[in-house]
Order: sequence, then structure tokens, then C-alpha cells
Amino acid sequence: MIKKKYLYLIFFLILNFFNKHLKADEMFELGKNIFLNKAYCASCHTLADAGSVGNIGPNLNEIKPEYIRILNAVTIGIGTMQAYEGILNDKEIESVVHYVFESTNK
Repeated sequence: MIKKKYLYLIFFLILNFFNKHLKADEMFELGKNIFLNKAYCASCHTLADAGSVGNIGPNLNEIKPEYIRILNAVTIGIGTMQAYEGILNDKEIESVVHYVFESTNK
């Protein structure tokens, strides 16, 4: 009987893990698409996962920015980088921030 409980527990944990992984992948893919095609971040930033080699903004692989730093830069802009608040919706901002953070902090 105990073995059966462990099987259920293992099954539940695996199912839960894959469900969360799929949601995270959707956000990652949306963020990558925004980085490359909507906000055109790749034209200024180097990011290995995106295959971009921009040299106007910082090399994101090298600086490995913290989540809050990425969020602030995307939302309100920094230096010559424009603010994307009002250009991207909240889900798009969250997705591109997630993408950059996950890509640089593996």
C-alpha cells in the first residue's frame, strides 16, 4: 500500500513539473519573439540565445542583469534606450524580461 502512495506522489510531482515547464516555455518563447521582432532589442544588444550581436546597448551575456534591472530598463528606459511602457503591454514586458533574465542567468 505504501508503494502505491509513492507512485501517486511521483506521478503528481512529474505532472506538476511538466505543467509549470510548459507555461514557462510559452513565456520564454513570447519574450524571445518580442526581443527579436517587436521591440527589436537584438538590433542594439548582444544576446547569445537570440543570436544577436548589437553593440549599441550593453552585452547582456556579459552583464547578466538582475530581473528588476531588466524590468526597469524595459519599462521606463535607460540611457539611450527608450521606454516600452505604452508600447508593449504588461504581458509582453513580463515575457521579454523573463526571456532576457533566463537567457543570461542559466
